[in-house]
Amino acid sequence: MDTYQSTSAVPDPPAAAVGYAGVLRELLPIALWREDADGRIVEWSLAAQDLLGHRPEDIIGRPGASVLVPEANHELADQLTRRVQAGESVVGTLPVRHRDGHRVVMEMWIVPAVDATGRMGALLIAVETSEVLHMRDSLAALQSLFTQSPIGLATLGPDLRFLRVNDALARMNGVSAAEHLGKRLTEVVPGVNAVALETTMRQVLDRGTAVVDVRRTGRTPADPDHDRTWSCSYAPLLDGSGRALGVIASLIDITDSQQAQAEAELAQHRLALLAEAGARIGTTLDLHQTAQEIVEQLVPQLSDSADVQLLESVLGPDEGAAPAASTRGVLRRLAARFPDPDAPTAKLAAGQTFQIPAGTVYERVITEGLPLNLYVSDIPALITSPRAAALRAYLATLGSARLVPLVARGTVLGAVTVTRTRERPPFDEQECVLVDELVARAALNIDNARMYTRQRQAALTLQRSLTNSALPEVPGLELTGRYLPASDHDVGGDWFDAIPLPGGRTGLVIGDVMGHGIHAAAVMGQLRTAVRTLARHGVPPAQLLRSLDAVVADLGEDEMATCVYAVHHAASGTCVIARAGHPPPAVVATDGSVTFLHGPPGTPLGAGGRDFRTEEVHLPPGSLLVLYTDGLIEARDRDLDQGMEQLGAALHGVQQPLDGLCDQILRRLLPCAQQDDVAMLLARSRPA
Repeated sequence: MDTYQSTSAVPDPPAAAVGYAGVLRELLPIALWREDADGRIVEWSLAAQDLLGHRPEDIIGRPGASVLVPEANHELADQLTRRVQAGESVVGTLPVRHRDGHRVVMEMWIVPAVDATGRMGALLIAVETSEVLHMRDSLAALQSLFTQSPIGLATLGPDLRFLRVNDALARMNGVSAAEHLGKRLTEVVPGVNAVALETTMRQVLDRGTAVVDVRRTGRTPADPDHDRTWSCSYAPLLDGSGRALGVIASLIDITDSQQAQAEAELAQHRLALLAEAGARIGTTLDLHQTAQEIVEQLVPQLSDSADVQLLESVLGPDEGAAPAASTRGVLRRLAARFPDPDAPTAKLAAGQTFQIPAGTVYERVITEGLPLNLYVSDIPALITSPRAAALRAYLATLGSARLVPLVARGTVLGAVTVTRTRERPPFDEQECVLVDELVARAALNIDNARMYTRQRQAALTLQRSLTNSALPEVPGLELTGRYLPASDHDVGGDWFDAIPLPGGRTGLVIGDVMGHGIHAAAVMGQLRTAVRTLARHGVPPAQLLRSLDAVVADLGEDEMATCVYAVHHAASGTCVIARAGHPPPAVVATDGSVTFLHGPPGTPLGAGGRDFRTEEVHLPPGSLLVLYTDGLIEARDRDLDQGMEQLGAALHGVQQPLDGLCDQILRRLLPCAQQDDVAMLLARSRPA
């Protein structure tokens, strides 16, 4: 590659040499050497030594053409020498031989220069072609980056004044690129915390290390009405020797991605709230507890206050019946929470009721079953009493409210009112959806609690109606009994009874229907009635249990119960006992010894065994017969044998009144929360 061009203008060699020794020298290694009129090298620069390998002491005085010009280019070199000595300047791309023999392609500028004898020699200025091409490509890449990159780019000098700004940054700042030049950031866009950013850039200059992803938020002339967020990175601008020339700045507008991230985090937070609500609301089947859990979930995460109210009519015992005139259109507050304990709202406590006035927002929400938003001008509509002046003043501090009906299984049960003070923004669309979803889930839990409460009340009523706790006066026996449900929230099928029979006889019965709730109570009622009927017809114990087994079988395959039926003869003091899979009765003799009867246990009623036999025991005056269900002796931390042992220990040497004895047994065997229903019947023999 031997190309060259000539020019007739002959620059002043010293000036050219000085110019190339300036900024350009910092970017490109420039080799300089002189040849005299005879072609001998008389000057050799250090850069020439670095590029071509020859030391000055080895090359000065030698013919340049023979040392530096490849043999194939000798004729061309002679031609160029004659032209330069004739006064022409030559520029071209020529190969030069390195000291080790390989060829170095160089961009050369050969200009006439008078030697020490006054004759015309030459000054040669050369740079390696590959370095020139590299610089050309680097400059092209830099130019392309500045003109085409969507990232905002700028270079700033050591004084932090703009040297160059690309169009992307000019658009971000809303200031033309030309208006940036020579100015500092604080002068161009002061509304983006420019002082703090200049401090960061100064640190980059002082420390020589880059800083990446500094976030700044503010407003620029490009969008003066909205905040924008940028990710800013700064790196030192260094020359080849490592000297700091300034700072390179790059900026990316991340407003949209930040907003998307914030929305994603908000959506995740809302999903977490729903998940938390699912775990926390409805932990019990207690209406008031469920309402309180709703309030705690809404305040303060979504609102500043929450008020849960149910229609009085849905709280009544009869779901299908028309509401009474006294409850029609009446709301009862189940739970509420307000931000200021000293405000008039502190008087709005659980249990209060109020009549819904016609034409109010409450009536609209309850009637239509649709949520309703209220804003500043609408807030006074929450006041239904013209005498609530203090409350009206408090509501003036609110900024928004939302009334959401409690709807479950197509029935409006009541409403939840949530409010926000003016310090918080009104409920947005997504927050309204979230509040509605929480209330909808809560409504289902409230309805479950309401139905459970109604069923439990019905079961308790049924059990009270079927279980006669007032035992009769019978000849030859002193009687007392206890029934304890497993908890205040449930009832079961345990029962006991004493039935006066002809001839000074008494039927004693205790039973346990499998299961809990209103169904178990209903089965228990049927069995109790059947026992009374059969006993009064004089059916003996074993035959009575066989008949009772048939009754249980008629009730269904899944029904099962245990039972003890005994007939006491006052005249003889004997007691004939039959069991159907029930724990054995205990007998306390007059000397205080305790015996558990070990007669035929029989099979549970409904199991299909129907093999029931009797056992006869003598009860002299002062002796005690103890009938009980398995809930008294069985628990998770003890089996039946351990329970019977503890019961026997509680009965040793007891001569106290039966009521006190009952209480003592229950205290000793049930020291803490019981796990099952317990029924117990005590019969002490006395002279007929």
